[in-house]
Amino acid sequence: MIKLYTDAAVNQQSGKAAIGILIIQNGHQVQLNQKIVSMDNHHAEFEAAIGGFQKLIGLGIDPAEFVFYYTDSKIVIDSLNKAYAKHFETQTEQLITLQNHFTTVINTWIPDTQNHGAHNLAMQALHAK
Repeated sequence: MIKLYTDAAVNQQSGKAAIGILIIQNGHQVQLNQKIVSMDNHHAEFEAAIGGFQKLIGLGIDPAEFVFYYTDSKIVIDSLNKAYAKHFETQTEQLITLQNHFTTVINTWIPDTQNHGAHNLAMQALHAK
């Protein structure tokens, strides 16, 4: 079983953006964060999700593993559940393609207060020099 948490952080004044990715497998954590091209928060949340699933695939995670995906982005979860997003069609399609690499993915929205790990990683990258 894999737990994947993603989050994005955007500085509205500077336009800078960053993502945080937390992967938990068998009690071990992989923590990733990086600055990304300036974009609005919704696009950044999709970039975080896409980056998270790309990392799972890059790590060689067994496609038969159950993946529990958590994000505090309602638009990402709603888009995945509907397999459609009017303004984020390309990102939704890319994310679904990545998720289809795995036999079972459970997408779950969580409140900000339960996404501290990924949030802190995104904030670290956002404020890094």
